[in-house]
Amino acid sequence: MFSKTAVVIAVAVAGLGVNTASADTARHTLNIVALGDSYGSGTGAGDYLDGTGVANGCWRSANSYSETLVGRLRDAGPPVSFTNVTCSGASTATLRQEFKGEPPQLDALQPDTHVVFLSIGTGDIDFAGYGAQCVLADCSGAPTQDELAKLPDMGQNLATLLADIKARSPHAHVVLTGYGSQLTDGPNAPDVPLDPICGDGIFTAQERIDGNQVAGALDQTLRKTARQARATFVSPYGTPEFAGHSLCQADAPYYRGFDALAPGQEGLEAVLHLNATGQRTLADLIQQKFHLG
Repeated sequence: MFSKTAVVIAVAVAGLGVNTASADTARHTLNIVALGDSYGSGTGAGDYLDGTGVANGCWRSANSYSETLVGRLRDAGPPVSFTNVTCSGASTATLRQEFKGEPPQLDALQPDTHVVFLSIGTGDIDFAGYGAQCVLADCSGAPTQDELAKLPDMGQNLATLLADIKARSPHAHVVLTGYGSQLTDGPNAPDVPLDPICGDGIFTAQERIDGNQVAGALDQTLRKTARQARATFVSPYGTPEFAGHSLCQADAPYYRGFDALAPGQEGLEAVLHLNATGQRTLADLIQQKFHLG
C-alpha cells in the first residue's frame, strides 16, 4: 500500500515534475477520489458529465481541476482509478448524507484510497446567499460581519470532516483547495471589455472591499484547518497565477460573471465560479505544489 510519501511521488512522477517513475509505483493503480462542492465539481467550467449539468444538478465538469489532473496523470502512463462525486451546493454536512438524489459523498472513500481532492466550506457559511445579497441589495457592513462570524464553526466542521476522511481512508493524502478572490477590491480596470457584473450599481466600492475581506478570511480559515489536519492546502488566493484575473480586474477573468445568465448558459449557479481557464490554472497550482513538495 502506498505511503503518503509514495502518493506524492506517484503524483509527481505522472507528469507533475519528475521524469522517471519507480517500478513499484508503475505496478500499482493510484486510487483518487474527488469530494466537495461547486468549486470542486467545476460549476461554471462547461462540458458537464453524466447529465449533471441541469437545474439543481451537481454540475460536474470535465474541465474541473480534479478531472484535469487525472487526465494528465493518465496521459503520463500510470494506471489511475478515479471517482468524482463532487456536487454543486454541497456542505460539510451533506457529504455524509444523500444529496440531490446521490449517495453520501464520503461513501466513495475506501481504505485503499491514495489521494482525496476536496473543495468545501462555502456551503457552511451560505457564501452564495451572501454573494446574492451583494448583487441584489447591500452586503457591506453588518451582513459581512455576520458572514465572518460563521467562519469559526465552518473551520470546526471542516476539522471534523478531515478526521472522518482520515478514518475512512487512513493512507490518503488530502488536497484541500481554496476559492480565491472572485471580484477585484478596487475600481474597474480601464479600457478593457468587462462583464456586466462590473456595471454601475451592482457591487459598490465598499461591497468590493468587504467581499474581499470575507474571501481572505475564508482562505485563512481553510489554510489553518488544513495545516492542523496535515492536509495539503492549495488556493488561488494571492497567487501570481491568479493575479489580475478576478472579475472587473482584467479582460481575461478566471471567474464567471453575468455571462453565465445568457441563454444556454448555466444560470445563477455559475456566477462567481471559476471558468474553464480558472479550473485549469488551479490544476496547475496543485501540480506545482506536488512538484515543489
